[in-house]
Amino acid sequence: MKKSYYISFLLFIVTTITFSQQNEIQINATLNSEKNTLQIQQEILYFNNSNTELNSIFLHNWANSFKDRETPLSKRFIEDFRKDLYFANEKDIGYSKIKNISINFNNSIYKELENRPDILEVYLENPLKPKENVRIKITYIVKIPNAKFTGYGKNNNGYHLRYWYITPAIYKSDWQIMSNLNLDDLFEDVTTFDIKITTPSNLTLVSSLKQDLVKKQPSFEYHLYGKNKKDVILNIEKKSNFKNFNTDSHNIVTDVLEDDINDDLTKDILNREIKFLKNFLGDFPLDKVIIDKTTQGKNPVYGLTQLPDFLSPYSDIFKYDLKMFKAISKRYLEQTLLINQRTDYWLIDGLQNYLMLEYVNRFYPEIKLLGKVSNSWFLKRFNISKLNFNEKYPLIYQFTARKFLDQSLTTSADSLSNFNRKIVSKYKSGLGFTYLNGFLGEGILDKSIYNFYQQNKLNITSTKDFQETLSTNTEKDINWFFKDYLHTNKKIDYTIDDVKEEKDSLKVIIKNKRNITAPVAFYGIKNKEIKLKKWLTNIDSTKTIAVAKDEFDQLVLNYENIYPEYNTLDNWYNTEKKFFNKPFKFTLIKDVKAPNYNQLFYQPNVGYNFYDGLILGMKFHNKPLIKRNLEFRIAPAYALKSQMINGSFSILYNQFFEETSIYKISYGIAGNTLQYAPDLSYSSLNPFVDIQFKRKSLRDATSEFITAKLVSIDKEVAPTAIKTDQDSYSVLSLSYNYINPDIIKELRYNFSTEFSKDFSKAAVDFRYRKLTSSDTQLDFRVFAGTFIHNNSEGDYFSFGLDRANDYLFQLNYYGRSEDSGIFSQQFIITEGGFKSVLPTRFANQYMLSLNSSIGLWRWIEFYNDVAFLKNRKEPLFFGYENGIRFNFIHNIFEIYFPLYSNNGWEISQEAYPQKIRFTFTGDLGAIFNFFRRGFF
Repeated sequence: MKKSYYISFLLFIVTTITFSQQNEIQINATLNSEKNTLQIQQEILYFNNSNTELNSIFLHNWANSFKDRETPLSKRFIEDFRKDLYFANEKDIGYSKIKNISINFNNSIYKELENRPDILEVYLENPLKPKENVRIKITYIVKIPNAKFTGYGKNNNGYHLRYWYITPAIYKSDWQIMSNLNLDDLFEDVTTFDIKITTPSNLTLVSSLKQDLVKKQPSFEYHLYGKNKKDVILNIEKKSNFKNFNTDSHNIVTDVLEDDINDDLTKDILNREIKFLKNFLGDFPLDKVIIDKTTQGKNPVYGLTQLPDFLSPYSDIFKYDLKMFKAISKRYLEQTLLINQRTDYWLIDGLQNYLMLEYVNRFYPEIKLLGKVSNSWFLKRFNISKLNFNEKYPLIYQFTARKFLDQSLTTSADSLSNFNRKIVSKYKSGLGFTYLNGFLGEGILDKSIYNFYQQNKLNITSTKDFQETLSTNTEKDINWFFKDYLHTNKKIDYTIDDVKEEKDSLKVIIKNKRNITAPVAFYGIKNKEIKLKKWLTNIDSTKTIAVAKDEFDQLVLNYENIYPEYNTLDNWYNTEKKFFNKPFKFTLIKDVKAPNYNQLFYQPNVGYNFYDGLILGMKFHNKPLIKRNLEFRIAPAYALKSQMINGSFSILYNQFFEETSIYKISYGIAGNTLQYAPDLSYSSLNPFVDIQFKRKSLRDATSEFITAKLVSIDKEVAPTAIKTDQDSYSVLSLSYNYINPDIIKELRYNFSTEFSKDFSKAAVDFRYRKLTSSDTQLDFRVFAGTFIHNNSEGDYFSFGLDRANDYLFQLNYYGRSEDSGIFSQQFIITEGGFKSVLPTRFANQYMLSLNSSIGLWRWIEFYNDVAFLKNRKEPLFFGYENGIRFNFIHNIFEIYFPLYSNNGWEISQEAYPQKIRFTFTGDLGAIFNFFRRGFF
């Protein structure tokens, strides 16, 4: 078998050398630093290495992806809630202007693809047969964009250029074309480069190719060359911060430096990293590797480099070592394994993160997830402080999987949410290799990685090739990995369902709780040491195994966190007989759940309203950092001003759905008690059901949900007052909500109905916000509400024009009963949405209100509102107003200055400061949701 394998491999090498020829690119370019342009004459010798006759050739022209707001790159930024390219100035945008394209010295017909101006299709006069070549000559000008968009382009120190030249697309069964989406994943073939570039003499050039400098005043001419290269990066700077480190086998050129680490130590670190990589991958066909800050900074070691140095819990050497190892290992893999990372990204990410895991295991096994602060007097009691650095991988995966926000590893990279693309999918890929390594054992995975790399370096390859290499080295079944693990987001979740004692053994029943069948690691633990470890397979429902009695303290699944699992809390069984299988543990604030404890968390709780004053309390809950399906919270508190005991509670169960259009259904009940007026409290009890629908994709930020709740309110009344139906009531509320928080065209609407003994009503709230082509904000809102029946007295349940009565107690009013003073000026846009207080403030029949505003300058807007109010036995009231809106943070911090209304000129009337309204929320959840847009 081995003999035939080596013969096949030799034939493959001979065939590749004989028939596959390398493309060649020659470039003659001149940099104009005043106009920020490159004038380029380029020649491409293109070989048809496929078995298909070609009638046209596709070229990637990513320099043209910055040309306007209609490019895929600009639209991608809008999805990520970035509008800098959409509204960019002419001087900041970039483009590629084609002057001429010829093939074999004859002018050629070409076109940009529709809606994809960064891809060119060049038509051939005669079909290009397999193994033949054509010579393509292109004359064009590249306007270099501002580097603020992607990190590549013009910056304060000069230019950092990547994807700046035109390159042929790869043909593999079909053309592998892709637009620039700021994913840094251009699929290129290795090429022989010969580049001459002329720059002003005040700039220094550093490239990823070999280079020579010919000084020609007043400009420099550089000659760059290299074979088996791709992705040529240029740094053309006024002051170069790059240093060369000649390691034992490679020349590392980098400006990623650490002030506190001298050059000799830096060289030692780089030597160790390269030696480690060579042990795993073998020899590299690279003699020069460039690691620049921009490219490295777009692929950081998350959790390591995000904190400022004075807060960092890690040593400078550890941070620098991991930062450089990740950058070098990724550069090596991307430069030498030709993989379509738009569709097959998991393979590069998996290899790179597996290497990271192994590197930390080898050289930093003692480093904790929280670094040196793990031993601090406050944090050392927390379970998270006991986790090793590498345990962040399953932790972050589980954080996302528990919310059902993970995506399969074969999801196209441009369809991944930013959180999955940048972190979670990479971690799951790396854990997949760890999983295989543990399951296959005996170094089989490491051997397979070595063989795969050596056989496929500098060749176009894919997951299929890796699977074939792995299959030749093991007889174990690995189909579960290349099917369910890669192609679905099914969650691995096994539990020890029951343990039955027999004479001299324990019968352990292991249950598969979900819909994926994968290998399971089973452990027997004695005195916190592993005494037994075995892999169990083919557990599609349950499986019973026997272990010796009285030899283990605990029986555990996935004890070493070898593979990512949906829930690890039910993986433990204590063999000692106790009243509780797991003891209780009280933990301050939040923590990572300790799998061998039943944890209850407690934390200080602070609130405020005008009547209670500062509210101090303690919150007890079962919600660790990673979400649970069943959550409860009880929060007793004491109010310093009212000197009253109050608080709240909630019980919530989340049921997630994988195969339907419903994302989750939340069932719960909540209650609280607070002061609603001086020395008067209220209590509420709200059972509810919330149905949340799935988004079209996780890159789609829209949300759609239906809520049904029964709100029961009981209010205290003054000793001299008589309790009425307005003081004790129940309301059934049904609502449908749609939210699309698009940064250019935001759309929200809500349909709601309410039913009570004395009234029923229906309402619609429609909101639309748009940024015009000149970055002017237009904001429109329509509210329409009508009573179906209304037997209530007074205006307590009426629609409010300038301030809703909030009889459901769901709005965060700090002084809900105030009719004067600063708290009466708090504004929450609901119902009528007026800012001025008009003679008619309520409607007990119907209301129609239109609110609008237009941007004047930055966050200053002019608002204009009109409304129609109808009350029983009264004529229709028409209200109007306008004023200035300071929209600092939309719906979080705003200030309104009324100008003119039914009251006349508001600004000229007495006590004008009391007419000013403000929006302010201290709701941390709302603030977090605003700033996290585009990431989850």
